[in-house]
Amino acid sequence: MTQNLHIVILAAGKGTRMYSKMPKVLHEIGGKPMVARVIDTAAELNPDSICVVIGHGKEQVLEKVKRDVVWVEQTEQLGTGHAVKTALPHLPEEGRTLVLYGDVPLTDTATLQALLDAAGSEVGLLTDVLDNPTGYGRIIREGGKVVAIVEEKDADAAQKAVKETNTGILVLPNAKLAGWLNSLSSNNAQGEYYLTDLIALANADGIAVHPVQVRASHLAAGVNNKVQLAELERIFQTEQAQALLKAGVTLRDPARFDLRGRLKHGQDVVIDVNVVIEGDVEIGDDVEIGANCVIKNAKIASGSKIAPFSSLEDCEVGENNVIGPYARLRPQAKLAADVHIGNFVEVKNASIGAGTKANHLTYIGDAEVGSKTNFGAGTIIANYDGVNKHKTVIGDEVRIGSNSVLVAPVVIGNRVTTGAGSAINKNVADGRLAIARARQTVIEGWVRPEKPAK
Repeated sequence: MTQNLHIVILAAGKGTRMYSKMPKVLHEIGGKPMVARVIDTAAELNPDSICVVIGHGKEQVLEKVKRDVVWVEQTEQLGTGHAVKTALPHLPEEGRTLVLYGDVPLTDTATLQALLDAAGSEVGLLTDVLDNPTGYGRIIREGGKVVAIVEEKDADAAQKAVKETNTGILVLPNAKLAGWLNSLSSNNAQGEYYLTDLIALANADGIAVHPVQVRASHLAAGVNNKVQLAELERIFQTEQAQALLKAGVTLRDPARFDLRGRLKHGQDVVIDVNVVIEGDVEIGDDVEIGANCVIKNAKIASGSKIAPFSSLEDCEVGENNVIGPYARLRPQAKLAADVHIGNFVEVKNASIGAGTKANHLTYIGDAEVGSKTNFGAGTIIANYDGVNKHKTVIGDEVRIGSNSVLVAPVVIGNRVTTGAGSAINKNVADGRLAIARARQTVIEGWVRPEKPAK
């Protein structure tokens, strides 16, 4: 554990330019709220405490972000200095504090550790050099030494020409923190208490400021609008795609792939364009995923092929399955080996035995299905009576005729055949043929009504 390290994450702002009812820090990067991503990164540093300052939309933040941190409310948004001051009661007088931001989602532990190492027991400041620094606080140096940070609205022409900018990420000695924060003034263009003013106070107290330039701008980039959110999302996805490519995954087009969670994969995996992976997904060897599939919290065993436009969620796919196109596997669908689930087939809360096929236009819900059974096109398991769900049990080597309805609860034995168009609502013993449909009647001499000729 890094001794006497405390982290304060500022996450109280409204985010007016997001034009959203949701607090800015809850907007997602890679399927995770920005502030949750920052908390997780902070936790990797093994600090003694993590304090998150919240304000606007605090109820939404607390509901969405379940993390073991100290939550502190900033009732008035009076600037970054004021925000850190609200966390003072939770910070000891010893050690040091790292200040992070809930809307700077791509900061990594390597960057933060480098800053901590450079700061030591003094002040660390993460900076960036931008071709266009407009809108950012400028780093003011004298003889190479950082002496102040001047915000854009308070800067003169010479200061605005400086391209080294403040990222806002700081390491501060706790022994000085209370005194510095209490001496801040809001006499500036914004009428706020700037945390950046602590740099001048540190210089006045003879405490060195150690600047560390971030190795890539996106590692310290904040999000103020949906344009910036989209830019960071694409950077994040590009990095993930590159990592997968280096690990041996074939991505047909890395620019058209989204990983919004974690992907565990085997060898010779092929993923086509516009595939979205969410939550925790595990893919075995030789799996192929077709274009435009969405896969969430699923396990796909070796050799299976997922055809385009299929949706898989909270399900398990066995070895050498063929799924889709346009198939939907819903929660608790569990498929054994060599199963075929074809176009416009939906499976929910059902186990499917090895070698079973449902190739067209079928719904299988709340069911236990044996091996080598075949569902004809248009088969529906009617599992819901309007109040409760009921189970259907189907044995091995069953042949369900096209356009059949199996009315649950019902048990169909091994090697049963049902006639096409049947509505089966009673149990069928092994080896039987079940037909449940009205007798066909043909009316001779019937005249069909027609519209009058024009």
